[in-house]
Amino acid sequence: MASLFDKVVQFANSPKGKQVIRQATDKAQQLAKDPKNRAKIDDVRRRIQGGRGGSGTGTGPVG
Repeated sequence: MASLFDKVVQFANSPKGKQVIRQATDKAQQLAKDPKNRAKIDDVRRRIQGGRGGSGTGTGPVG
């Protein structure tokens, strides 16, 4: 019996799977271009990088 991963790979390599992946990628890129969403993404990125020993504390604006 094929594993779940094998089934996912098989779907991803099918024409329908490629179409779904392309649509999801296009939608994600469209959302990432929105300034409000971009600000949320940047905020999360700062929090994650700050928690891994990056420069600063990563806890909000300075001042």
